[in-house]
Amino acid sequence: MIAHLKYWIEGARLNTLPASMTPVLIASALAYYENGFQLLVFLYCLAFAVLGQIGSNYANDYLDSKKGADTKDRSGPRRLVSSGLLSENSMRLAAILVLTSAFLIGLNLIPYGGYGLLIVGLASVFFAYCYTGGPYPLAYNALGDIFVVLFFGLIAVCVTFYVHTLTMNWLILLNALACGCLTNNLLVINNIRDCEEDRACGKRTTIVLFGKGFGKQLIAISCFLAGITPIINAFATHSLLPILGTIPPLICWTQIRNILDLQSKESLYPLLKNTGLNVFLYGILVSLGFFFI
Repeated sequence: MIAHLKYWIEGARLNTLPASMTPVLIASALAYYENGFQLLVFLYCLAFAVLGQIGSNYANDYLDSKKGADTKDRSGPRRLVSSGLLSENSMRLAAILVLTSAFLIGLNLIPYGGYGLLIVGLASVFFAYCYTGGPYPLAYNALGDIFVVLFFGLIAVCVTFYVHTLTMNWLILLNALACGCLTNNLLVINNIRDCEEDRACGKRTTIVLFGKGFGKQLIAISCFLAGITPIINAFATHSLLPILGTIPPLICWTQIRNILDLQSKESLYPLLKNTGLNVFLYGILVSLGFFFI
Protein backbone atom coordinates (compact mmCIF):
# COMPACT_ATOMS: atom_id res chain seq x y z
CA MET A 1 0.00 0.00 0.00
CA ILE A 2 2.83 2.41 0.87
CA ALA A 3 4.48 1.78 -2.51
CA HIS A 4 1.33 3.04 -4.21
CA LEU A 5 0.96 6.17 -2.07
CA LYS A 6 0.33 8.41 -5.06
CA TYR A 7 -2.55 6.18 -6.13
CA TRP A 8 -4.09 6.27 -2.66
CA ILE A 9 -3.90 10.06 -2.68
CA GLU A 10 -5.50 10.10 -6.12
CA GLY A 11 -8.21 7.69 -4.98
CA ALA A 12 -8.97 9.86 -1.95
CA ARG A 13 -10.16 12.50 -4.46
CA LEU A 14 -8.99 15.46 -2.44
CA ASN A 15 -11.10 17.80 -4.58
CA THR A 16 -14.22 16.33 -2.94
CA LEU A 17 -13.11 17.16 0.60
CA PRO A 18 -14.27 20.81 0.67
CA ALA A 19 -17.85 19.57 0.23
CA SER A 20 -17.51 17.46 3.38
CA MET A 21 -15.87 20.31 5.33
CA THR A 22 -18.47 22.95 4.45
CA PRO A 23 -21.28 21.63 6.72
CA VAL A 24 -18.90 21.58 9.70
CA LEU A 25 -17.79 25.16 9.00
CA ILE A 26 -21.35 26.49 8.77
CA ALA A 27 -22.60 24.64 11.86
CA SER A 28 -19.60 25.64 13.96
CA ALA A 29 -19.90 29.28 12.90
CA LEU A 30 -23.56 29.41 13.89
CA ALA A 31 -22.64 27.70 17.19
CA TYR A 32 -20.09 30.48 17.72
CA TYR A 33 -22.81 33.06 17.09
CA GLU A 34 -24.96 31.26 19.69
CA ASN A 35 -22.02 31.30 22.16
CA GLY A 36 -21.73 27.51 22.05
CA PHE A 37 -18.59 26.94 19.96
CA GLN A 38 -16.15 24.30 21.27
CA LEU A 39 -12.78 23.88 19.54
CA LEU A 40 -12.42 20.13 20.20
CA VAL A 41 -15.92 19.47 18.88
CA PHE A 42 -15.04 21.38 15.73
CA LEU A 43 -11.82 19.40 15.21
CA TYR A 44 -13.44 16.02 15.88
CA CYS A 45 -16.35 16.79 13.53
CA LEU A 46 -13.97 18.01 10.84
CA ALA A 47 -11.81 14.88 11.10
CA PHE A 48 -14.90 12.64 11.03
CA ALA A 49 -16.23 14.42 7.95
CA VAL A 50 -12.94 14.30 6.02
CA LEU A 51 -12.18 10.66 6.83
CA GLY A 52 -15.78 9.68 6.10
CA GLN A 53 -15.53 11.30 2.67
CA ILE A 54 -12.22 9.61 1.85
CA GLY A 55 -13.57 6.25 3.02
CA SER A 56 -16.67 6.73 0.87
CA ASN A 57 -14.52 7.55 -2.15
CA TYR A 58 -12.51 4.36 -1.66
CA ALA A 59 -15.69 2.33 -1.20
CA ASN A 60 -17.26 3.83 -4.33
CA ASP A 61 -14.14 3.03 -6.38
CA TYR A 62 -14.26 -0.59 -5.23
CA LEU A 63 -18.03 -1.08 -5.50
CA ASP A 64 -18.47 0.64 -8.87
CA SER A 65 -15.78 -1.61 -10.27
CA LYS A 66 -17.51 -4.68 -8.86
CA LYS A 67 -20.80 -3.61 -10.46
CA GLY A 68 -19.21 -2.87 -13.83
CA ALA A 69 -20.11 0.82 -13.76
CA ASP A 70 -16.52 1.94 -14.41
CA THR A 71 -16.02 1.00 -18.05
CA LYS A 72 -13.36 2.26 -20.48
CA ASP A 73 -15.93 4.76 -21.80
CA ARG A 74 -16.50 6.31 -18.40
CA SER A 75 -15.84 10.06 -18.09
CA GLY A 76 -14.25 11.88 -15.21
CA PRO A 77 -11.36 10.96 -12.90
CA ARG A 78 -9.95 7.49 -13.46
CA ARG A 79 -10.98 4.78 -11.05
CA LEU A 80 -8.04 2.89 -9.63
CA VAL A 81 -9.53 -0.58 -9.31
CA SER A 82 -11.08 -0.70 -12.77
CA SER A 83 -7.83 0.73 -14.19
CA GLY A 84 -5.87 -2.11 -12.62
CA LEU A 85 -3.70 0.26 -10.58
CA LEU A 86 -4.93 -1.11 -7.24
CA SER A 87 -6.49 -4.45 -6.41
CA GLU A 88 -10.07 -4.94 -5.26
CA ASN A 89 -8.90 -6.42 -1.97
CA SER A 90 -6.59 -3.53 -1.13
CA MET A 91 -9.25 -0.94 -1.99
CA ARG A 92 -11.87 -2.76 0.08
CA LEU A 93 -9.46 -2.95 3.01
CA ALA A 94 -8.60 0.75 2.69
CA ALA A 95 -12.29 1.70 2.69
CA ILE A 96 -12.90 -0.38 5.82
CA LEU A 97 -9.89 1.04 7.64
CA VAL A 98 -10.66 4.68 6.83
CA LEU A 99 -14.37 4.42 7.62
CA THR A 100 -13.54 2.62 10.88
CA SER A 101 -11.09 5.41 11.74
CA ALA A 102 -13.82 7.98 11.10
CA PHE A 103 -16.19 6.08 13.39
CA LEU A 104 -13.58 5.81 16.17
CA ILE A 105 -12.86 9.54 15.99
CA GLY A 106 -16.59 10.18 16.14
CA LEU A 107 -16.73 8.30 19.45
CA ASN A 108 -14.86 11.23 21.01
CA LEU A 109 -18.00 13.32 20.51
CA ILE A 110 -20.14 11.17 22.82
CA PRO A 111 -19.12 13.06 26.01
CA TYR A 112 -20.34 16.25 24.31
CA GLY A 113 -23.52 15.07 22.62
CA GLY A 114 -24.55 11.82 24.29
CA TYR A 115 -24.79 8.19 23.20
CA GLY A 116 -27.38 9.04 20.57
CA LEU A 117 -24.42 10.04 18.42
CA LEU A 118 -23.58 6.34 18.12
CA ILE A 119 -26.66 5.96 15.94
CA VAL A 120 -25.58 8.90 13.77
CA GLY A 121 -22.06 7.51 13.42
CA LEU A 122 -23.19 4.01 12.54
CA ALA A 123 -25.78 5.38 10.11
CA SER A 124 -23.15 7.54 8.41
CA VAL A 125 -20.78 4.60 7.88
CA PHE A 126 -23.65 2.30 6.85
CA PHE A 127 -25.05 4.69 4.24
CA ALA A 128 -21.56 5.53 2.97
CA TYR A 129 -21.41 1.84 2.02
CA CYS A 130 -25.00 1.72 0.79
CA TYR A 131 -24.43 4.64 -1.57
CA THR A 132 -22.99 2.23 -4.14
CA GLY A 133 -23.08 -1.07 -2.23
CA GLY A 134 -25.60 -3.55 -0.89
CA PRO A 135 -28.65 -5.07 -2.56
CA TYR A 136 -30.25 -1.66 -3.23
CA PRO A 137 -27.47 0.92 -3.78
CA LEU A 138 -28.75 4.46 -3.40
CA ALA A 139 -26.77 5.91 -6.30
CA TYR A 140 -28.18 3.26 -8.65
CA ASN A 141 -31.80 3.87 -7.67
CA ALA A 142 -32.29 7.64 -7.93
CA LEU A 143 -31.67 8.17 -4.21
CA GLY A 144 -28.22 9.71 -4.48
CA ASP A 145 -29.61 13.25 -4.38
CA ILE A 146 -31.52 12.56 -1.17
CA PHE A 147 -28.38 11.04 0.35
CA VAL A 148 -26.34 14.16 -0.45
CA VAL A 149 -28.95 16.62 0.87
CA LEU A 150 -29.24 14.60 4.09
CA PHE A 151 -25.61 13.71 4.83
CA PHE A 152 -23.95 16.83 3.40
CA GLY A 153 -26.69 19.11 4.66
CA LEU A 154 -29.36 18.36 7.22
CA ILE A 155 -27.60 15.64 9.21
CA ALA A 156 -24.04 16.97 8.98
CA VAL A 157 -24.92 20.58 9.84
CA CYS A 158 -27.58 19.90 12.46
CA VAL A 159 -25.65 17.21 14.32
CA THR A 160 -22.48 19.32 14.40
CA PHE A 161 -24.44 22.30 15.72
CA TYR A 162 -26.21 20.13 18.30
CA VAL A 163 -22.96 18.67 19.64
CA HIS A 164 -21.63 22.21 20.07
CA THR A 165 -24.71 23.67 21.74
CA LEU A 166 -27.11 20.83 22.70
CA THR A 167 -29.86 22.91 21.07
CA MET A 168 -31.60 23.19 17.71
CA ASN A 169 -33.40 26.04 15.98
CA TRP A 170 -35.03 26.99 12.68
CA LEU A 171 -32.02 28.98 11.47
CA ILE A 172 -29.67 26.00 11.59
CA LEU A 173 -32.28 23.85 9.81
CA LEU A 174 -32.56 26.42 7.01
CA ASN A 175 -28.79 26.68 6.61
CA ALA A 176 -28.45 22.89 6.69
CA LEU A 177 -30.98 22.47 3.88
CA ALA A 178 -29.33 25.19 1.78
CA CYS A 179 -25.90 23.63 2.27
CA GLY A 180 -27.12 20.17 1.26
CA CYS A 181 -28.96 21.42 -1.81
CA LEU A 182 -26.04 23.50 -3.07
CA THR A 183 -23.65 20.56 -2.55
CA ASN A 184 -26.02 18.32 -4.50
CA ASN A 185 -25.32 20.42 -7.60
CA LEU A 186 -22.02 18.54 -7.81
CA LEU A 187 -23.87 15.24 -8.09
CA VAL A 188 -26.36 16.63 -10.61
CA ILE A 189 -23.60 17.91 -12.91
CA ASN A 190 -21.72 14.63 -12.56
CA ASN A 191 -24.86 12.66 -13.45
CA ILE A 192 -25.61 14.89 -16.44
CA ARG A 193 -22.08 14.21 -17.70
CA ASP A 194 -22.37 10.43 -17.16
CA CYS A 195 -26.00 10.06 -18.22
CA GLU A 196 -25.43 7.78 -21.21
CA GLU A 197 -22.92 5.53 -19.45
CA ASP A 198 -25.19 5.29 -16.40
CA ARG A 199 -28.14 4.32 -18.57
CA ALA A 200 -26.08 1.66 -20.35
CA CYS A 201 -24.97 -0.02 -17.11
CA GLY A 202 -28.39 0.19 -15.44
CA LYS A 203 -27.54 2.98 -13.04
CA ARG A 204 -30.87 4.79 -12.59
CA THR A 205 -29.92 8.28 -11.44
CA THR A 206 -32.51 11.06 -11.34
CA ILE A 207 -31.03 12.35 -14.61
CA VAL A 208 -31.44 8.95 -16.29
CA LEU A 209 -35.04 8.70 -15.06
CA PHE A 210 -36.25 12.29 -15.53
CA GLY A 211 -33.86 13.85 -18.03
CA LYS A 212 -31.21 16.54 -18.11
CA GLY A 213 -33.82 19.30 -18.06
CA PHE A 214 -34.94 18.07 -14.63
CA GLY A 215 -31.33 18.32 -13.50
CA LYS A 216 -31.16 21.95 -14.55
CA GLN A 217 -34.35 22.63 -12.57
CA LEU A 218 -32.78 21.03 -9.49
CA ILE A 219 -29.73 23.26 -9.89
CA ALA A 220 -31.91 26.37 -10.20
CA ILE A 221 -33.87 25.52 -7.05
CA SER A 222 -30.66 24.78 -5.12
CA CYS A 223 -29.03 28.06 -6.15
CA PHE A 224 -32.17 30.02 -5.24
CA LEU A 225 -32.43 28.42 -1.79
CA ALA A 226 -28.72 28.84 -1.09
CA GLY A 227 -28.91 32.44 -2.33
CA ILE A 228 -31.87 33.51 -0.23
CA THR A 229 -30.64 31.83 2.98
CA PRO A 230 -27.83 34.37 3.66
CA ILE A 231 -30.37 37.18 3.27
CA ILE A 232 -32.55 35.51 5.90
CA ASN A 233 -29.42 35.10 8.06
CA ALA A 234 -28.86 38.86 7.78
CA PHE A 235 -32.37 39.62 9.00
CA ALA A 236 -32.10 37.06 11.81
CA THR A 237 -28.78 38.42 13.06
CA HIS A 238 -29.49 42.12 12.36
CA SER A 239 -26.29 42.40 10.34
CA LEU A 240 -25.44 42.96 6.69
CA LEU A 241 -22.31 40.77 6.75
CA PRO A 242 -24.12 37.44 6.13
CA ILE A 243 -25.33 38.78 2.76
CA LEU A 244 -21.84 37.99 1.42
CA GLY A 245 -23.04 34.39 1.29
CA THR A 246 -25.27 35.23 -1.69
CA ILE A 247 -22.23 35.60 -3.96
CA PRO A 248 -21.30 31.90 -4.50
CA PRO A 249 -24.84 30.73 -5.45
CA LEU A 250 -25.11 33.64 -7.89
CA ILE A 251 -21.76 32.74 -9.45
CA CYS A 252 -22.75 29.09 -9.49
CA TRP A 253 -25.99 29.74 -11.36
CA THR A 254 -24.28 32.12 -13.81
CA GLN A 255 -21.79 29.37 -14.68
CA ILE A 256 -24.30 26.50 -14.82
CA ARG A 257 -27.46 28.01 -16.33
CA ASN A 258 -26.37 27.12 -19.88
CA ILE A 259 -25.36 23.57 -18.95
CA LEU A 260 -27.77 21.94 -21.40
CA ASP A 261 -26.19 23.85 -24.29
CA LEU A 262 -22.77 22.28 -23.70
CA GLN A 263 -22.05 19.70 -26.37
CA SER A 264 -19.11 17.77 -24.91
CA LYS A 265 -18.39 16.04 -21.62
CA GLU A 266 -15.05 17.79 -21.44
CA SER A 267 -16.83 21.13 -21.17
CA LEU A 268 -18.46 19.91 -17.94
CA TYR A 269 -15.15 19.31 -16.16
CA PRO A 270 -14.52 23.02 -15.42
CA LEU A 271 -18.12 23.30 -14.19
CA LEU A 272 -17.59 20.49 -11.68
CA LYS A 273 -14.37 22.05 -10.40
CA ASN A 274 -15.84 25.54 -10.18
CA THR A 275 -19.01 24.29 -8.49
CA GLY A 276 -16.95 22.49 -5.86
CA LEU A 277 -15.00 25.69 -5.20
CA ASN A 278 -18.25 27.66 -5.01
CA VAL A 279 -19.64 25.27 -2.40
CA PHE A 280 -16.54 25.74 -0.26
CA LEU A 281 -16.59 29.52 -0.78
CA TYR A 282 -20.25 29.49 0.25
CA GLY A 283 -19.32 27.73 3.48
CA ILE A 284 -16.55 30.21 4.19
CA LEU A 285 -18.64 33.35 3.51
CA VAL A 286 -21.69 32.08 5.41
CA SER A 287 -19.40 31.17 8.32
CA LEU A 288 -17.74 34.59 8.29
CA GLY A 289 -21.21 36.11 8.43
CA PHE A 290 -21.76 34.41 11.80
CA PHE A 291 -18.21 34.68 13.18
CA PHE A 292 -17.77 38.43 12.79
CA ILE A 293 -21.15 39.79 13.85
